[in-house]
Amino acid sequence: MTRQELTLFSFGLVFGPGLFALSSLYWVGEGQYGITGSVLLVLGSVFWIVAFQGIFRLLATRMPRYAAWGQLVATYGAVCGGVGFALHGMFMSLHGISHGAGLQALGDHPVVANVIFWIGGPAFPVSLLVLGIVLIRTKILPVWAGALLSLGGALFPVARIPRIDLLAHAVDLLMLVPAWYLAWRVNRERTAQQV
Repeated sequence: MTRQELTLFSFGLVFGPGLFALSSLYWVGEGQYGITGSVLLVLGSVFWIVAFQGIFRLLATRMPRYAAWGQLVATYGAVCGGVGFALHGMFMSLHGISHGAGLQALGDHPVVANVIFWIGGPAFPVSLLVLGIVLIRTKILPVWAGALLSLGGALFPVARIPRIDLLAHAVDLLMLVPAWYLAWRVNRERTAQQV
């Protein structure tokens, strides 16, 4: 990767999980994303996509098939699990719709609900779960960091579905720490390239 690509990659690793973590601080009402939380979640999703591009590029020579298909699934998950839920929460807040009424309205559109929310949404945490294991196996991350990423992916729905604030913040940290560790390593590599 060029220095500019490494810089963008490290920004994605820092701001993707960082903005996701901030977004859960702005849940409103029955644990839905309000306007501020939704904006943070959309921006975090964009940075997660950048982070995924860098991670899967690192994996391209070691596991080319997984790198190609894994990036597609991870991006699908970031768009649906991040942007989809953010926009849903934002429009519910803007129009004063309760969480329950929003879910009921989604039930009237089962194809959209499944493609975006019930299949697309879980693609994000499942991608993190698998990615943590692959990053350990390929020795891109040490065991502790890959395990934290996988655990964050596994627990993401447990925190988000029932909207448990404290658990959501803890899961956010599980994703944040390994991503920021990888960003630190990427920056160290970029600095070494400059010497």
